Amino acid sequence: MALSKETRQKLMGISTATLCTALFKRGLRNQFIQDVHRLNPNQPNMVGEAYTLRYIPAREDLNTIEVFKDRTHPQRVAVEQCPAGAVLMIDSRKNARAASAGSILVSRLMVRGVSGVVTDGGFRDAPEISALA
Repeated sequence: MALSKETRQKLMGISTATLCTALFKRGLRNQFIQDVHRLNPNQPNMVGEAYTLRYIPAREDLNTIEVFKDRTHPQRVAVEQCPAGAVLMIDSRKNARAASAGSILVSRLMVRGVSGVVTDGGFRDAPEISALA
């Protein structure tokens, strides 16, 4: 079920800590990722249904540029299938070197109407991404 406009507006004013506590009270533990920081603290809270992507470590001998030209690559699929209004949640295994996305992919997500991106990894082009919003 999609978030109603009213629910989305209410959630915009609720802190992450409050949401985590409400989930905890309902038996859902550890529904958060650590060491996440806003690239642009002047933006309002992000609200949206989660669309998830998990990265796994790639072997350097197999992870060539050709891999990213493949339209079935999980990152490309996620960018094209993440619904408008959703938040793309990227599990990078807490590896800042994973480069979860860069300004081109984030720009594409913005054009598609995605509410935002959260990762426990790193972003390439972080200054450019923070200037996009």
